[in-house]
Amino acid sequence: MVGVLYDVHKELGPGLNEYVYQEGLEFELKNQPIPFEREREFHPLYRGVELAATYRLDFVYMNCVIIECKAVNRINSEHRAQLFNYMRLTKLRAGILVNFAPSFMEIERYFYDADNNEILTFDGKMFTNLNRE
Repeated sequence: MVGVLYDVHKELGPGLNEYVYQEGLEFELKNQPIPFEREREFHPLYRGVELAATYRLDFVYMNCVIIECKAVNRINSEHRAQLFNYMRLTKLRAGILVNFAPSFMEIERYFYDADNNEILTFDGKMFTNLNRE
């Protein structure tokens, strides 16, 4: 999957709008035998009740990995929080945060441990504890 992200960045270059990169990524994924969905909608639950609020995941890859696309100067804590909340609310266990805008594309990979309500980095270190006190 990461190779496809690099292909999109290499072809389009830095500094474009997020939606351009999403279209490029969709094009690449359609031309490969990789199952994915673009803009999968979900409604968060509150005490077991589905709320009317609708969120859209940029991409869901192989029905288990959220790909959140950005085109910003640098990935920051708000971008990470968005991905982490999507992972927690959907129970999808893996997430990739990609920033296409810089000359050197940024990619961060995370895993969600639902049993402990924790986000882990790609190398297995705990990133943050999501438990609410």
